[in-house]
Amino acid sequence: MNEGAYQPIGNYGIIGNLHTIALVSMSGSIDFMCFTRFDSPSLFGAMLDAERGGTFEITPRLDDADTKQLYLPDTTVLVTRFLSEAGVAEITDFMPVKTSERNCVLVRTVSITRGNVPFRMRCMPRFDYARAEHRIEGGPHEIMFTSLSNPKSSFRLMSNVPMTIDGPDVYAEFTLSEVEQAHFVIESSSDDEIRSAEDAIHFYTTTDFEATVDFWKTWIGRSQYTGRWREMVNRSALTLKLLTSFQFGSTVAAPTFGLPSVIGGNRNWDYRFTWIRDAAFTMYAFLRLGFMEEAAAFMHWIEQELDTIDEAGETLQLMYTLDGRRELPEEELDQLSGYRNSAPVRIGNAAYSQFQLDIYGELMDSIYLYDKYHGAVTYAFWKKMERQIEFVCDNWSRPDHGIWEVRSQECEFLQSRLMCWVALDRAIKVVEHRSFPSPIDRWRTSRDEIYRDVYDNFWNEEKQAFVQFKGGNALDASALLMPLVRFIHPHEPRWLSTLEAIERELISDSLVHRYRLDSGAIDGLEGEEGTFTMCSFWYVECLSRAGQLSKARLLFEKMLSYSNHLGLFAEQLGKRGEHLGNFPQAFTHLGLISAAFDLNRRLDSFQSY
Repeated sequence: MNEGAYQPIGNYGIIGNLHTIALVSMSGSIDFMCFTRFDSPSLFGAMLDAERGGTFEITPRLDDADTKQLYLPDTTVLVTRFLSEAGVAEITDFMPVKTSERNCVLVRTVSITRGNVPFRMRCMPRFDYARAEHRIEGGPHEIMFTSLSNPKSSFRLMSNVPMTIDGPDVYAEFTLSEVEQAHFVIESSSDDEIRSAEDAIHFYTTTDFEATVDFWKTWIGRSQYTGRWREMVNRSALTLKLLTSFQFGSTVAAPTFGLPSVIGGNRNWDYRFTWIRDAAFTMYAFLRLGFMEEAAAFMHWIEQELDTIDEAGETLQLMYTLDGRRELPEEELDQLSGYRNSAPVRIGNAAYSQFQLDIYGELMDSIYLYDKYHGAVTYAFWKKMERQIEFVCDNWSRPDHGIWEVRSQECEFLQSRLMCWVALDRAIKVVEHRSFPSPIDRWRTSRDEIYRDVYDNFWNEEKQAFVQFKGGNALDASALLMPLVRFIHPHEPRWLSTLEAIERELISDSLVHRYRLDSGAIDGLEGEEGTFTMCSFWYVECLSRAGQLSKARLLFEKMLSYSNHLGLFAEQLGKRGEHLGNFPQAFTHLGLISAAFDLNRRLDSFQSY
């Protein structure tokens, strides 16, 4: 496979409809899209195999054209612009927000600002992760694609310029002059009344375009954040909203699967699921920005999961599908070569069966914040959650797989123990606020026991730091959460010493490794990995809380410069500052919001003296 056929991961923008997303490259190709839901099989997947994955590209035939991408202000409507001596062209991409995932529509409009520009369009879908053949039929302006393995997975492609069927694909060649436009619309099969192609194109490119712009401007206009770096905070908020299911209220960790942590490596996971940890942190971000509806929808989703858990006599699982199913069997897609030959490409995620104790703390903290910001924590809901807190009380000392989901061993991880303390501490606060009849004396005893265990038994005298797991000597960036969750004061001597140790061993300027793979917990895989961008934002917030405001601000603004051209972040950064891993990553963007929120507040207080 020619690696030159792949664009950098950071060369993409995203559009979405709160059910799925599409990744649009700076050259105008849609190279990733799952159809019609985040966790549905891919329809376009050229990012994971340039030859077999499938793509939907619109290419201007301009020599030496420069390209730029931008979002229409305060929206997720994406414009890709091509500039050359011969002419200037734009492709505007968006997906109308619909209440049902079956009403999935993708709209692409080509327009000319200057000159006469020839184009070529190629629509090359590959159903079911490029495993299924499809049937194609229709005329020059309306063509139907139907998967042979799943006839319900079908769509029609409509255009106001003539299209030609070429085997399993469709192409069009056309030239536009100033003020002329070409429209291409993908519309999934649904129960809605079927409009004629001409009427549908007119509706989607006028009425639905205006409604989509208004939806996003209205939504972000409800944000209560008015501080520094507002544009980046808003873009992160819009990204988190795009990753949140309209139908279920759950949030995916990222909208992609199989994008590698290291080029040519095998750390290629599927992130299109709802991690309790990631979703809870996302709710922190929404609550801080004033988006109560999103937090309430997630709480409703959690309550449904707790109902299912109660009926089955089980405990909370670390991740679920969007609609709350518990099993996420992992398999490898041998037909796809992987991004720049980074195989295997995996779907599903075997980590769903791991035991991870930290999730109770993240979830309980989000419930506490929801209650603090006037959310309706009812006793009916609390009785279900109380059973999970009792589980923490009985099991906090057990080893687990930890936040990084190591696959080869269980340990007594610092971050897991820390979040068990958070679970009990926040549960006590909610009970005291609501006067619920819960066994808080028992919880308080366990909470204090955990505190002493962490403070005494996870401290390494030689390192002068809290270490990754009990009895170990490796440092872990997840320790940066200790002051962020108010376990330890940011000026505590042991914490300041830990921070200094992390700076020596894991941090280069603003870039943070989660831990050193050659000294920490063994994850069972070979190869290196990049720095974790969310850990960089944790580091900034730690500096902010410790009063190191000048340093925190400098490093925060350096981290912002590592975003792609649209303000988006993947999970990791490589040695050249390239984006690696699934893209965009919710955890990274919520870390950005949290760091900006804390740093801006402290800068305001400092400057007021």
